[in-house]
Amino acid sequence: MKKIFYIGIVGLTLFEALNVYFIMPMPGSQRMNSLDVAYFLYSYRWFFRTLFGLMIAVNTIHTFQTNKRKWIPTVWLLLLIATIYVFNFRMSADAMFKEPETLSLKPKSDNLMPDSTMVVGVEHNGEVKAYPIRFIAYHHQVRDSVGGKPMMITYCSVCRTGRVFEPLVKGRPEKFRLVGMDHFNAMFEDATTKSWWRQANGEAVTGSLKGEMLPEVESFQVRLDKLFELHPNALVMQLDELIKSKYDTLGKYEYGRSKGQLTRTDSLSWQDKSWVVGIEIGKESKAYDWNLLKEKQIIHDKIGDVWLVLVLSEDQQSFGAFERTSESETFLLRSDTIVVNDKIYNFAGHSLTSSDKLRKLKAYQEFWHSWRTFHPNAKQYE
Repeated sequence: MKKIFYIGIVGLTLFEALNVYFIMPMPGSQRMNSLDVAYFLYSYRWFFRTLFGLMIAVNTIHTFQTNKRKWIPTVWLLLLIATIYVFNFRMSADAMFKEPETLSLKPKSDNLMPDSTMVVGVEHNGEVKAYPIRFIAYHHQVRDSVGGKPMMITYCSVCRTGRVFEPLVKGRPEKFRLVGMDHFNAMFEDATTKSWWRQANGEAVTGSLKGEMLPEVESFQVRLDKLFELHPNALVMQLDELIKSKYDTLGKYEYGRSKGQLTRTDSLSWQDKSWVVGIEIGKESKAYDWNLLKEKQIIHDKIGDVWLVLVLSEDQQSFGAFERTSESETFLLRSDTIVVNDKIYNFAGHSLTSSDKLRKLKAYQEFWHSWRTFHPNAKQYE
């Protein structure tokens, strides 16, 4: 009976550790294709907890009565309790990274964020809202409404991926929680089916909804001063004083000065933590080296049948991509003004003389290891 007691102790301790290990950034865990194992353990967690718990409970009294050195089972029980507490209340994703309880967005006149702040912006029905990376990199998910449409603003600091989705599953509103990560990318769990969704592209990667996609909303990444220049009436998410200590208030991460092993930046090109701009058109995708983009500021290229141009602002942070009508159409960038033939556009692609607009393309700043992982056939622009 003592043997069963210790099997229960070891089994439950190991289970609680593995239940978190496979979906958190621990040594080796994110480089394995262990998603199905992780989902199985999580889905049947109460079965394993009940099984091992009964093995412990039924044999506890006998174990203590027949063991002269009672400190031994006591130590094992304390170890189990500590493991349960650490892995479920300290190391679980939704315990470490909480959503904001109150969301405050302010116009330029009341904004307290510095001009150098990098933001992920969304425009819908004439309304523009922006979310500082230093905030959403901690929260991973912020729920809001832009232009009357509910939205889910997400960010994964380990992949450097900002994405905005409509929180809809098969057309129905859904709630999500941060459950962990797979291959270094954040995963969310929907409240109804408990399926897991990848943040980098909004795809359900396991569970009953595997293969479904969240509707993505077009977003852009710029510096705050550039945002207000382009959208004077924009609203900006403000710091939540109650969790100020959780934020990267100095913006080290967004400018590549983070020292963390998972969030650092490689200064050389095409390293795991090098920055790239990724563009996907149809089934083809390409990555553009950030260092090269800083050098050139404007890159003309083609993906599939689409001619495009990628531009970088004078602030060396704000960027955008637009479609060209043909190979011969050349874009010029002058003080963040885009010149195409005899037409002039602002950095957002809006004409300065008419209602004309350039056709924007989805472009994402990302760590190279992330883009190549989720776009295995991606080409590198040289």
